[in-house]
Amino acid sequence: MTMSRTIKLYKLPDSTITPGFRKMELRDVPPVTRLLRSYLSQFVVAPDFDEYDVRHWLLPTENIVDSYVVESPESHEITDFCSFYTLPSSILGNQNYSTLKAAYSYYNVSTQTPLLQLMNDALIVAKRKDFDVFNALDIMHNESFLKELKFGPGDGQLHYYLYNYRMNRALKPSELGLVLL
Repeated sequence: MTMSRTIKLYKLPDSTITPGFRKMELRDVPPVTRLLRSYLSQFVVAPDFDEYDVRHWLLPTENIVDSYVVESPESHEITDFCSFYTLPSSILGNQNYSTLKAAYSYYNVSTQTPLLQLMNDALIVAKRKDFDVFNALDIMHNESFLKELKFGPGDGQLHYYLYNYRMNRALKPSELGLVLL
């Protein structure tokens, strides 16, 4: 495939399409905590976030984590949430580039906005923030958007080792609600 064809295939819109999509603020911590706790309760293994955890791990911090909410234009309720964290990598032996700025999908909750649309908006804001690549694991409900949004499969598998935790069987990725940093 030619470079121009590749660029055309992966081109994203310039702006997000979800009404009420905006950067998370401190005032959003309580509703995001409620959304996250409700969503994560369906998984076999997941963290139990409280408001302090959400404030610490998910409130936007430049070059660390980006989080966005969807605020209903009618009710002003927070209905959806998405986030990604930054993990830059050094590029060795290249005269033009020294760092690859990578975004990693973190926690995402969709109740009103389809997850596919929410993640497309996340890709758009990551592009606007000059990320070079956006990665996502096939855990939680992520499998529902990976193919449609043209994510390519990775070349390895991620194995979790949970100390002091006894499991009767191996978990499917869709049963895992834990993102390790």
